Amino acid sequence: MNYARLGRTDLQVSRVCLGTMTFGEQNTESEAHAQLDMALDHGVNFIDTAEMYPVPPRGGTQGRTESYIGSWLAARGGRDNLIIASKVAGPGEFVAHIRPRMRFDRANIVAALDASLKRLRSDYIDLYQLHWPERATNYFGQLGYVHQDGQDFTAFAEVLEILAEQVAAGKIRHLGLSNETAWGLMKFLATAESLGLPRMQSIQNPYSLLNRSFEVGLAEVAIREDCGLLAYSPLAFGVLSGKYLNGARPAGARCTLWERFGRYLSDRAQRDTAAYVGLARDHGFDPAQMSLAYVHSRRFVTSTIIGATNLAQLKMNLDSFDITLSDNIYSAIEAIHDASPYPAP
Repeated sequence: MNYARLGRTDLQVSRVCLGTMTFGEQNTESEAHAQLDMALDHGVNFIDTAEMYPVPPRGGTQGRTESYIGSWLAARGGRDNLIIASKVAGPGEFVAHIRPRMRFDRANIVAALDASLKRLRSDYIDLYQLHWPERATNYFGQLGYVHQDGQDFTAFAEVLEILAEQVAAGKIRHLGLSNETAWGLMKFLATAESLGLPRMQSIQNPYSLLNRSFEVGLAEVAIREDCGLLAYSPLAFGVLSGKYLNGARPAGARCTLWERFGRYLSDRAQRDTAAYVGLARDHGFDPAQMSLAYVHSRRFVTSTIIGATNLAQLKMNLDSFDITLSDNIYSAIEAIHDASPYPAP
């Protein structure tokens, strides 16, 4: 396993991060523990979760993912050898079951953080992230930005001051963003610098062969500001494995179970997926492994977040980080991308 520095901190995180949002919905507690054990056995020290998980979010399961991680930590120990990331949810009807009025104000952040710590059975969280912006902007599948006048959202300075209090209290070690734009990231960084507040050390956004929108405005910021990408959905909800091609809907798979995850199933996205799958197989690679190896190779990526619903899938994903792609494959990938730059945001 290779490791990378998280932002400008002293933390060295594994270049593979275990995503856990299936824990408590598609995976039982024992299955979750087995995945965590396998990841650790492969050198993974970085685990990502959120107060909202598992997905899809609903009142009956909310917080279960963190609870499963907490029970595993209680049984296995070794908390200080791990880097655990979690997130406070932003506003939205789909998370109205968590708290009555979701904002990044003191009451919400403190309530979210304390509940996460209790479920995780930990005194601190290494990386605490804002799961998505409080303001309306282009994220979660929206590529173009449409401005809305008169928005009411918590000032960035106030958010950082609240989070700084939690850092001072020892509940949080470092801060990060998720599903953020270039403007939002730079605004947070500039505000932190001008006021002497903790800076954002990472940004967790989608990035895959089917969604390279991060490269347009955020890649330069990530590199120049030492605020690297924690790439989520590197397989585009599993689509890049090829398992949904030709109308296939495998039993128990995410896109089979829930229509809300159909972002990468459009005709255009499926056409490009078929091209990437064919390229991988022509060169003797598993399509999912080639896709993950590509994401892993990008300079602006600090760690790639992988998830699985079974151990065989997890093992295959972990092994992909030992793969080195040839210049010919990179050139072929760019040719597919150039012909169809944004098949799905």
